Amino acid sequence: MTTDNASTPGTGHVRPEVDVQALTGLLDGEYAEIRDLVRTNLVTHASVLDEAEELGIDAFRERVRERVVEMAATGQTGMGFPREYGGGGDLGASIAAFETLAFGDLSVLVKVGVQFGLFGGAILQLGTARHHDAYLPDLVTGRLMGCFAMTESGHGSNVQALGTLARYDPAAQEFVITTQGDGARKDYIGNAARHAELAVVFAQLEVGGKSEGVHAFVVPIRRGGDVVPGVRIEDDGRKMGLNGVDNGRIRFDGVRVPREALLNRFADVTADGVYESPIESPGRRFFTMLGTLVQGRVSVGGAGINAAKVALAIAVKYAVRRRQFEATSDAASDAGPGEEQLLLDYGLHQRRLLPLLARTYALHFAQDVVRTQLHEVFSGIEGDPHARRLLESRAAGTKALGTWHATRVIQECREACGGAGYLAVNRFAALKSDSDVFTTFEGDNHVLLQLVAKGLLTHYASEFEDLDQLGLVRHVTGLAVETVLEKTSAHKLLERVRDLLPGGDEWDQEAGLLDPEYQLAMLRYREEHMLAGVARRLKRGIDRKDNPGAVFSRVQDHVIALARAHVERLVLEAFVDRVRTLPESGNKAALALLCDLHALSTIEADRAWFMEHGRLTVQRSKAISREVNELCRRVRPLAVDLVEAWGIPSEMLRAPDLVG
Repeated sequence: MTTDNASTPGTGHVRPEVDVQALTGLLDGEYAEIRDLVRTNLVTHASVLDEAEELGIDAFRERVRERVVEMAATGQTGMGFPREYGGGGDLGASIAAFETLAFGDLSVLVKVGVQFGLFGGAILQLGTARHHDAYLPDLVTGRLMGCFAMTESGHGSNVQALGTLARYDPAAQEFVITTQGDGARKDYIGNAARHAELAVVFAQLEVGGKSEGVHAFVVPIRRGGDVVPGVRIEDDGRKMGLNGVDNGRIRFDGVRVPREALLNRFADVTADGVYESPIESPGRRFFTMLGTLVQGRVSVGGAGINAAKVALAIAVKYAVRRRQFEATSDAASDAGPGEEQLLLDYGLHQRRLLPLLARTYALHFAQDVVRTQLHEVFSGIEGDPHARRLLESRAAGTKALGTWHATRVIQECREACGGAGYLAVNRFAALKSDSDVFTTFEGDNHVLLQLVAKGLLTHYASEFEDLDQLGLVRHVTGLAVETVLEKTSAHKLLERVRDLLPGGDEWDQEAGLLDPEYQLAMLRYREEHMLAGVARRLKRGIDRKDNPGAVFSRVQDHVIALARAHVERLVLEAFVDRVRTLPESGNKAALALLCDLHALSTIEADRAWFMEHGRLTVQRSKAISREVNELCRRVRPLAVDLVEAWGIPSEMLRAPDLVG
């Protein structure tokens, strides 16, 4: 329980009693057991945090590999694989384990992600029984190390344009893998520089002189530790962070692999060179293949959110120990005569940290939703193609917001700890350098938000997968635009809002600021207004006979704003829905405070838009800022309990001078 600032003077509010253990149980949810296993393993291997600074790069890479194999032996890394191959048969549990692993060294996290999520996930999801039988038993234990060779030096997010070629030779019944120029060099590939024996290589398949699009192949790159003939590997060298992961570049000079090396769940080539696929549309086939790999985005989003938790735990605990300047007359009751004031008793410090704390909780519950959807789609519980498209969009959006949040939180928390936060022992140096790349791997966040907006503009229609950028513009300006405008009619939205809130046309002024229906209505209005605006701008450009690519380029800023607005609405809905399901308790009251703080902080952050569009008066905008300040004061005495509830092992904070 909180031991400082035992009351909230002058507010008239009763402080909720936070049951930390029960709140940890709520946050851990159905995966409490696997999360506790990971926490135990993190403590067992806590020395890796010191070794990251003490060892040279080669020695640290070996140590990270050893840690990954040791953790694999406990079962924590194999939860997503079928039981018959030594896994746990529970994809949701595997994501929960990965999220929890982000409390520790992030090189270990990323090595696990590459080995079991990307490499292992590709073989599991894109391969068939022949690949599963051949590779999964050794892969799950870490005896067989591999890498995921998709990204190329010249093609990052544009996977359909990859330059690596896989030409089928029917006489030999082999595929010939060739790197066609420097732009087609596989780059930034984790596990490639030192440890991988196999690579899942994404390449343009050519059969009988015809291109069939990008497919995945299992290609040996080492045998017995030695690089195989025809493969050239370079070390990417030191990076900003994650130097325990051996990223490398790979070239293929006519490397031959047997016909069975094609991961053939969605397409195959017969012995005599006939291409076959149950999915007729090349575009849909490509997006179906990539869609099976969505768990990487779900994992990275969750990892970013948990890295933010580590930073906030350190900063909040420091802020209730560190004093600065003499206490004012109305300062916290635990400041004695002539004693300096605790950092977290300053309004500005509360404003810096506590809205970020609230947003972290909001993103935690949003991550719960996307993890559950992933589990249901891939476990066959929810087999509807529409559900899969919704999952892909939600995973992309949650990953973008979660990883941007991590970058912002870690920087703010470092600054909030002053010079002490700059010391490497206090985790911020590693957190900043190791998590920075989260915003661009598993999809650049801006590209991912365009994917989100694409789904909104097409209503996740069946033709969604076949639309490139120009096709999207034509679709929106054709059949879809009238549907979009009809759906997002401001009049219809206000009709729905009036059903929820009193006040008629003055609903936004009459509703209470702490009414979750008001908060949700504001975010829904913003999203739907932006969606209609993008559709109108696209149609206007096409009506003028402008080039569709130029039209889309002109509205890209609007497209990104729409996608962010959409995901922020989903995040708030997840938080509100979770709080509503809870029985009355101190924990529910505490989470309700955080939910209000998150919602009003979100509206406040974009109040210029709401005022421009007539949703906020100047007076109400000021009232929201006053309410945010008041909510910060009410959350302040709960802050330590709220970060304790995340269950971060003290060994992972590694900041004795900051947290005690």
